[in-house]
Amino acid sequence: MNKKNIPLLLVFGLTLIISLLIYTQIQAANKPIKVGILHSLSGTMAISEKSVVDATLLAIAEINAQGGVLGRKVQPIVVDGESNWQTFAQKAEELIVQEKVVTVFGCWTSASRKTVNPVFNKYNHLLIYPVQYEGLEDSPNIVYTGAAPNQQIIPAVKWSFDNLGKRFFLVGSDYIFPRTANAIIKDQVTALRGEILGEEYILLGSNDVAKAVKKIKATQPDIILNTINGDSNIYFFQALKKAGITADKIPTISFSLAEEELRNFSIQDMVGNYAVWNYFQSIDNPRNHEFIKKFQQRYGKDRVTSDPMEAAYFGVYLWAQAIQDAGTDDVNAIREHIKDQSFLAPEGIVYIDPDNQHTWKTVRVGKIQADGQFEIVWNSDKPIRPRPYPLSRSKAKWETFLKSLYQGWNNNWANPG
Repeated sequence: MNKKNIPLLLVFGLTLIISLLIYTQIQAANKPIKVGILHSLSGTMAISEKSVVDATLLAIAEINAQGGVLGRKVQPIVVDGESNWQTFAQKAEELIVQEKVVTVFGCWTSASRKTVNPVFNKYNHLLIYPVQYEGLEDSPNIVYTGAAPNQQIIPAVKWSFDNLGKRFFLVGSDYIFPRTANAIIKDQVTALRGEILGEEYILLGSNDVAKAVKKIKATQPDIILNTINGDSNIYFFQALKKAGITADKIPTISFSLAEEELRNFSIQDMVGNYAVWNYFQSIDNPRNHEFIKKFQQRYGKDRVTSDPMEAAYFGVYLWAQAIQDAGTDDVNAIREHIKDQSFLAPEGIVYIDPDNQHTWKTVRVGKIQADGQFEIVWNSDKPIRPRPYPLSRSKAKWETFLKSLYQGWNNNWANPG
């Protein structure tokens, strides 16, 4: 080889390497950011979770229309958890390992969240969870955009005690959220010197509500506190009506029943009952009006918004802000930068607490109206700091309580029946 050609070859080789590096960087910059959306599109929980998928996709579409995140489009991969917590765990692993998503948005029931949590711990990955829940958890791999107990359950009991009566009946689905919520409620009612007249549970997805309704009719409480989830609620309220138990006689306060679920009821049978959330569609502020308008433009004027939908929606924006601040879609960077993020959500200002990755939120009590909306009859005026572990018991005692439920259900987070 002619020695005179060596510098030319070196220049050519260096140019080729630089070109390849630039090409690789351009390809990476154009590559979409993949995220998973994991909710029940079938089974008993589809009544609630389908609309949460819609709200999540709306936020992603809005962000993409604004140019995406770091100049890259967000690519959602939607999978069906089938209202089965083991399916949720399987699908979560597939999203992380096979699809290579950087974050998963999803889960409704605490049984599904508890079952997928070990998957996210195994892969040191990230789940953004949009639903109110029972607390007693602060996983480093979960960001909680729904309410902790002190942002829903506990203020609901105090408001009920002050405004409706002191004699309670507890009814719920037989899994981790209702069992734990009712333990929290019983501690609080005892402290308030109220009375629990009965406590009944229904298998998740069951229509066997007769025993619970019979006991409610026999005990005649002042208030029913309802932690039933999914379409079992339809059978429960139908049975209440048949038994002559109406809101003007014994009002029900629900913790997992919102505007979306009410679309499946005869609304006249529900008027006068209550729910406690952080968001209602009836909130009167410009940001919420914009959210409702955009949602209905995308999905239809007959559609409604609800608390878990709104929490899913703003969760996507908090996540996008974290990536922008980090300058990368690396999972560890997202997890670190999502702490301390705030956002003007439809419900008002929300803020991720860096100590526990839960969200500061305003509490609201709503009364069901004839149009299927809620009249807000009380609110906390300002966002409440999240406290995952209620102070009525020590953290160690709460963890012992959880362990006993799990073992009692043959190492499941719901009664397998």
